[in-house]
Amino acid sequence: MNILAFESSCDETSAAVVSVTDDRFVIKSNIIASQVDIHRLYGGVVPEIASRAHIESISSITYEALEVAGMALSDIDLVCTTANPGLIGALLVGVNFAKALAVSNNIPLVAVDHIKGHIASAYLSEGDVPKPPFVALAASGGHTAIYKMESYTDIRMIGTTLDDAIGESFDKIGRMIGIPYPAGRGFDELSREGFIEATGDPESFYSKYRKSAAYKSGEMTLPSPALRDGSLNFSFSGLKTAAINLLHRYEQKGTEIPRALFAARYTYEAVEAVAQKIDAALEANPGCDFVMAGGVAANSHLRKRLTEVAARRGVRIFIPPVSLCGDNGAMIAAAGYYEYRNGNFADSSLNASALDSIVTGG
Repeated sequence: MNILAFESSCDETSAAVVSVTDDRFVIKSNIIASQVDIHRLYGGVVPEIASRAHIESISSITYEALEVAGMALSDIDLVCTTANPGLIGALLVGVNFAKALAVSNNIPLVAVDHIKGHIASAYLSEGDVPKPPFVALAASGGHTAIYKMESYTDIRMIGTTLDDAIGESFDKIGRMIGIPYPAGRGFDELSREGFIEATGDPESFYSKYRKSAAYKSGEMTLPSPALRDGSLNFSFSGLKTAAINLLHRYEQKGTEIPRALFAARYTYEAVEAVAQKIDAALEANPGCDFVMAGGVAANSHLRKRLTEVAARRGVRIFIPPVSLCGDNGAMIAAAGYYEYRNGNFADSSLNASALDSIVTGG
């Protein structure tokens, strides 16, 4: 089976061709038109600009995806598209393009949930893949939530942020300390500098950080985003607000804040909060594999820390390569394949939705 899939939920337009044989995926092409340079001018995504950019690029990247894959449209057996959640204008571009393409060429159409798509990026590995039921973390600029995948199509949210997403908080605080949007990679690198400065160890800096003088000094105390209510929920707004107040105090004193040490402390609190909740989720779901996905899954400190948590729990962890952590069409193809197998087809009445449709449950 050959799948043509589209992703346009935010600021990246992607078209991919993925072949499937015996439930194993081979990425034939995965074309991504990024809008980062445009939105960087504004310090974040501007929805109207994003929608227009999707319109401008979706046709050309579809031709490119087919050409790179060495296929014609007549070789495609299934069309998949992200239908929710996301920016409504951006989603509508992908949905309407995919719908028109599928209907006019008599190709089956499947709608895909964006979060399921991120999790499905773990299915694209050439090696082992997670087996349901498993626990999954989706961490990005718009989402930070923990899910229980009962099957490849049956998903329940078991923990979530009550306000800001982890990636959103990195972007907002990163902007305040001079890290260009999107701040993920820059924050990761600056934090590493801070960890090494605090510990003097270029290798095992993270594990030694809590015992460092920089951490114990109390100069940059920040709260944990992990809620202490017995749930698997987070609140990143408190961490973000405390960080902003700390930056303002330095500014009012006329003192320049040690950027690297500050970034390290912020990263540490965010990562440890996620590690704490994932540890609790794995304890509550013994024997389950664990998947870490989404744009923030590219963060080196989070990847390493959650790998340690999974190892301590004795479970397998699946983290996509950095190239598949961001929004892309290949992950939508992988998720769409299982919707297809489950008989979840869409037709010409398909519409986009900005809302998350995933069921919340324990």
